[in-house]
Amino acid sequence: MIRDDAEALRTAAELAEEFRPGASGRDARRELPRAELDRLTATGLLAITVPAGHGGADVSAATLAEVFRLLASADASLAQIPQSHFAYVNVLRQQGSPEQQAFFFAEVLAGRRFGNAQSEAGTKHLQDIRTRLVAADDGSYLLTGVKNYSTGALFADWIPVLARAEDDLLHVAYVPADAPGLTVTDDWDGMGQRTTASGTVELADVAVPAAHVVPHHLTFTGPQLHGAIAQLLHTAIDAGIAAGALAEAAEFVRTRSRPWFESGYDSAAEDPLLIQRFGELAVRHRAADALLAAAARAVDEARADLDDDSAAEASIAVAAAKAYAGSAALEIADALFEVSGTRAALDSLNLHRHWRDARTHTLHDPARWKIQHIGRYVLNGTRPPRHGLL
Repeated sequence: MIRDDAEALRTAAELAEEFRPGASGRDARRELPRAELDRLTATGLLAITVPAGHGGADVSAATLAEVFRLLASADASLAQIPQSHFAYVNVLRQQGSPEQQAFFFAEVLAGRRFGNAQSEAGTKHLQDIRTRLVAADDGSYLLTGVKNYSTGALFADWIPVLARAEDDLLHVAYVPADAPGLTVTDDWDGMGQRTTASGTVELADVAVPAAHVVPHHLTFTGPQLHGAIAQLLHTAIDAGIAAGALAEAAEFVRTRSRPWFESGYDSAAEDPLLIQRFGELAVRHRAADALLAAAARAVDEARADLDDDSAAEASIAVAAAKAYAGSAALEIADALFEVSGTRAALDSLNLHRHWRDARTHTLHDPARWKIQHIGRYVLNGTRPPRHGLL
């Protein structure tokens, strides 16, 4: 059990150092990080957002974001796996009944992991959810549909499934991973975040008791931080990728790069043009971290006094941080090759994993729409929408 924010941060830092040496090999071989995820779970880190009233550490958003940033700096795939776990712990916090909270928070404290069965491919758009919850005569439900990009599902004890009931309203059904009619297929073949096992979940008349169904649609009827918290964790992953890429670039230049012959220096690390470029990249990295920290503070402030204005401020702060961190991760991961030289392109070194991870992760949702909402808020005072992606 982790008891407070300081312990959570210490544990995350220790795990990052533990996971870092094997990250490249796991990616290159597409070796799923089962042992590492079990190690992460055993520390109690996945239970740090359980409310204090239920026995959890109930850490701040600032701490949670830093935990993800630290883990992603070591292994972006491993950090991605529990992102949905925390999002669906938060769903229970917002809309779970007292009985549901008591049961599922106890599960999380006992080391049970939540996966994700949310997105669907081939639909009209992201929110065109076709998975259905159909009421049965005994008050339970039958769940049918196909989910894609189901990060964490392969490693989960419980798989939260986003579905629409017969009234077309969104619900989350928490389904045990061994439920009859539920199949998880490891068919993820993305170029980046290779070891997240973000494959397909199929549901064929899966029986779900009413006690395991949460009315998620109610989250968006008033001020909410569901989207801001979920996006904050995505931002932390991008910032972590940037940090990991910059650190590896600096180590490579210090130890393996040759100086350009015109520089007149004996080592690449003395080249003033490389020094200038590293300075520029460090500014980008520090700015991403600063925006992440500011966004996390805005979320914590909104949690303490939630209304339409504080929720809007939090969402805008997270949107700004996410848009910036994503571009910083891509720039730094790309610049790794620019500063390191030809040898860095060797496939055997797998330095391209940072760019592949950044490019893949930043495709979750378009930064251009975040910039639109920021502009409308600044220029016209228009609050961002409550659709859960801001």
